Amino acid sequence: MIKPFLTHRSTIAAAITASFLGLSLSACSPAEDQSDASTETTTEVVKLAPGAPGVEPTWAFSGKTGIGTSYESYVNGQYQDQATNPVSKVWFSIAQGVLTETMFGLIHNAQLKELQFIITGNGFVDTEKDHTISTIEYLDTDETGRPLSLAYKIINKDIQGKYQIEKHIFTDPDRNSLMMKVTFTAFEAGITPHLYVNPHIDNSGANDIASVEGQTLVAHTSDANSTVMTIKTDVDFVAASAGFVGTSDGLVDLQDNGTLDWHYRTTSDTNQGGNVALTAQYPTLTEANDSLSFNLVIGFGQDKASSLATAQATLNSGYDAVKQAYLGDETHLGWKDYLASLAPLNNMSANTTDNGKLLYASALVLKAQEDKTHAGALIASLSNPWGDTVSATVGSTGYKAVWPRDFYQCAMAFLAMGDTQTPKVAFEYLKQVQVQQQTPGFIGNPGWFLQKTHVDGEIEWVGVQLDQTAMPIMLGWKLWQAGILNDAEISQWYQDMLKPAADFLVNGGKVKLGWNDTAINPPSTQQERWEEQAGFSPSTTAAIIAGLVAASDIAMLVKDEQASVYSDLARKLQHQLESTMVTTTGSLGKQTNDTSSAPYYVRISPNGDPNTTDKLLDNNGKPGLDQRMILDGGFLELVRYGVVDAQDPVIKNSVMLIDDQSLADNLRVKYEFSAKDGSTIPGYRRYGNDGYGEDTVTGLSYAEKGNTEDQRGRVWPFFTGERGHYELALAKANGTLSPDTKQALINTYVQGMETFANQGLMLPEQAWDGVGNATRYDYKMGQGTNSATPLAWTHAEYIKLVRSMTDEQVWDFYPVVKQQLAR
Repeated sequence: MIKPFLTHRSTIAAAITASFLGLSLSACSPAEDQSDASTETTTEVVKLAPGAPGVEPTWAFSGKTGIGTSYESYVNGQYQDQATNPVSKVWFSIAQGVLTETMFGLIHNAQLKELQFIITGNGFVDTEKDHTISTIEYLDTDETGRPLSLAYKIINKDIQGKYQIEKHIFTDPDRNSLMMKVTFTAFEAGITPHLYVNPHIDNSGANDIASVEGQTLVAHTSDANSTVMTIKTDVDFVAASAGFVGTSDGLVDLQDNGTLDWHYRTTSDTNQGGNVALTAQYPTLTEANDSLSFNLVIGFGQDKASSLATAQATLNSGYDAVKQAYLGDETHLGWKDYLASLAPLNNMSANTTDNGKLLYASALVLKAQEDKTHAGALIASLSNPWGDTVSATVGSTGYKAVWPRDFYQCAMAFLAMGDTQTPKVAFEYLKQVQVQQQTPGFIGNPGWFLQKTHVDGEIEWVGVQLDQTAMPIMLGWKLWQAGILNDAEISQWYQDMLKPAADFLVNGGKVKLGWNDTAINPPSTQQERWEEQAGFSPSTTAAIIAGLVAASDIAMLVKDEQASVYSDLARKLQHQLESTMVTTTGSLGKQTNDTSSAPYYVRISPNGDPNTTDKLLDNNGKPGLDQRMILDGGFLELVRYGVVDAQDPVIKNSVMLIDDQSLADNLRVKYEFSAKDGSTIPGYRRYGNDGYGEDTVTGLSYAEKGNTEDQRGRVWPFFTGERGHYELALAKANGTLSPDTKQALINTYVQGMETFANQGLMLPEQAWDGVGNATRYDYKMGQGTNSATPLAWTHAEYIKLVRSMTDEQVWDFYPVVKQQLAR
């Protein structure tokens, strides 16, 4: 598609015809630039960009096809930045063929929304993101094609075949910088590339200042403590300009007449920020088949000098040296060395259907989503859900934050793939997010774990989720059983962290923190695993029971009399499962030619009486329905942890209902997709009546213009893994786990999860299920949506599923739970 020049020019722009040749690009501060654009002559440089503050900033598309950062090794369980072992604290993401949110400092601290190229030629102005067809692959792979590092090669080809852009992207493990090698190839004469950069410094896009300083592009905020981002390349710009997005930036300029002729040096001379962009023109490719290659570096620092020095040092090191250090060489431990330390991966690869490609990528992705200032802080996703429709005026962490539940899934995946250091460091980190008497602003019973926090422990959300209080206990027990924590260490952690958590699972009590002023009466939880409903939840109760049994086992080691209290309560809760969470009057369980109803697990029972007409709370734009109408596969966690046998008839009834594809789409949970071998694989929504997704009528993103009743949560690929774990447990329980049965499970559930991975081997939170408007992105069945990709939980579930198939035993199973409950 050719994008023609715009024919209208603004009054200010019409007066600006200055040539870049007349611009002295020496560094100058905003205070030194006092010129007003309206006083410039046609031969002078316009120094100050008009149009402040620009359009409202947003984040980028959340369906990432790649993420990356340098691998760093622990020193005594921490990341220690030393001259001989520098720690690079830069993370990046890729979406729609371009570099998107790039973080520096803490893992949630975005500095850049987007960096792409604008291409002009004979009668057109293209943006790389919108006018090319993009492919992505890994730069470093082994002989079987499995990725060895998070370094990427992107090739973006113009839709009409006029040009091609190839980019290699990775970070510098020795510095706080990102390197990109760029090669433009023209297939017709007169192709001019322009670099376009939209900063969002220090996690906001509304307060930035941009300037052109020599052959350097600089961005920072008006804050005295602002991060500074510097961009340099080893091919000189022909022209450059700073402007406000949507009013005076380079894209608006180029769309006018195809020429970058607004040469604004800065966006502010008064320390006033806005939504800004930097644009730089490269030499024109004058002949067909001409090419242009250059290295581009983004450097970060706490001041302009350090940012510039960092960028220049990476440029001086050169592409080959930086890329090799990122992978790993004789002086750097890199990503290939990390993968080599994971002994189980090779054998596990035999139990995949892609020869381990997604398995290796998942190992890299999980490790990349750990903060490097606060070791062990594992985030949910390096993305902002539906980011391109979410305001970036005020900073937010999105999914770049700590939830102890997602955290547990990741820690267990690290164990499954043979990493013994990361889960131990992660477990020790959890103490920072446990509520204590000294937690600022807290009144009540301590011991529970915060709903959501920044990686530095700053409190963000304060709901009480009892599964998130049980899972740290479960993780501690697993580390103890694996020998990663010895008896003395687990005994100390029991006293310091696990016993308070277990006591809260027993007693609950008053909680007052921020908006939350309530009383918790376990096993009724204020929020279940979807953070939306209160009451008696099968998935939450499964974790509570497993956590109590694990606590009891450790308590016996330390000879704590609470051991019997924990185990007795676990058995009591197991006996109460059916009376508090299984309905025998639900219409979904009605038998053909019979007035009776087969018993089944409800998603959650608000009051612990599942046979009433109690309604769930309204949420995500959806009105609450009768509790008996809502199905949720969370009851499978009861089997996973060893609380209930896989052959239990109520479990089987509930599975049958989950699989009922004749239900109306609003209540239906299961959908089917085509795998790469042509077979059919299953996918599952979180629960019926889920509204956490795109609008089925308008196709708008979740809550894009406020919540609506037509919003609809889509299929979450990690449920295919949860179901695979259940089917493995069932085959073991009924004695049918033969080699053929195991291979059939791999072909259905392991391959099923692999089917949902995108070209960059990133697994999404949600995948398109074909219901309603396919949105502005024209989603295809099974394609990850703009919700959040990669989701750490999905990658963790995949790793654990492959390990389970390899061991022929559910990885998250707790034999001690089954043993104690049988007494």
